[in-house]
Amino acid sequence: MEENKKNFDESIVEETNSEGSAEEQQEETSEEAVTGKETGAAEAEDDKESNEAGGKTKKKSARALEIELKKSEEKLADITDKYQRLMAEFENARKRNAKEQSRMYDIGAKEVLAKLLPVVDNFERGLDALSEEEKEGAFAQGIEKIYQQLMTVFDEIGVKAMDAAGKEFNPDFHNAVMHVEDEEFGENQVVEEFQKGYMYKDSVLRHSMVKVAN
Repeated sequence: MEENKKNFDESIVEETNSEGSAEEQQEETSEEAVTGKETGAAEAEDDKESNEAGGKTKKKSARALEIELKKSEEKLADITDKYQRLMAEFENARKRNAKEQSRMYDIGAKEVLAKLLPVVDNFERGLDALSEEEKEGAFAQGIEKIYQQLMTVFDEIGVKAMDAAGKEFNPDFHNAVMHVEDEEFGENQVVEEFQKGYMYKDSVLRHSMVKVAN
């Protein structure tokens, strides 16, 4: 009987122990679940923070690239402007230099051509002094050809005679050395040209020496 009682008591103890173990296991499982949830939440929070940090880094990188691109564009625009200004200054300097060279050339050419005009005058005086019979001679014809060749060269380089006779007197082109009253001519009309005047391009090479009426 005592033995049965003992066995009964042991059975109760084992059940109690078994119940206690089950409760402990359930508590441990609950703790593990809570811990797992907390760990998962922490990991999710870490992932969220990491994503946010990555997004901010990307935004920062994009902004930095945008600023750098804008600076590069401004620098390029500044360099382009300086280049265009430099080219404009160079072109202006080239034109001024070419204009100055042309002016200096014309000054030198006028000095030489002015010294050749008396030679032309002598050719014309010599030919005018020949009689019609003398003009038929070979020597006179040779002189005439040389004179014509010289006048052709003058024409090619821009030297032209004024032919002032019959035109209105203009002090910019004519040099009046004689004045005459004659009703057959108009006022300030060039009656006679004593010495032929010449133009070199757009400037006077030599003024015409003329007689003016009225």
